[in-house]
Amino acid sequence: MIDDEVVGHVACSRARIGDRPSVGLGPLGVAPGHQGRGVGQALMHAVLAAADALDEPAVVLLGDPGYYRRFGFVLAAPLGVLPPDPSWAEHFQLRRLTAWDASLRGAFYYAPAFDRLS
Repeated sequence: MIDDEVVGHVACSRARIGDRPSVGLGPLGVAPGHQGRGVGQALMHAVLAAADALDEPAVVLLGDPGYYRRFGFVLAAPLGVLPPDPSWAEHFQLRRLTAWDASLRGAFYYAPAFDRLS
């Protein structure tokens, strides 16, 4: 918030990689008049720090690799984490956290509520 105005938001939900817990990130948004001022960066750093403090192994998102690379995200498929839709592979990314285990591989599943959004 800036001057009592909400200028950005981020949402995360319980997800899983195979049968193991993970975090799905999205959406992350910043009001147009406040973009480029570090609001999105602050939100992303807060989410990553909170997920790490909660011993989550990874945060996964669908987005522009050119943007999210600065936060340590890499393409998920080379790590063995597969997107729900294979056509997403070029934009499906993962950020390994302290609890990451290289044996964490398999299909990624968003929270069940997302299955009803089609």
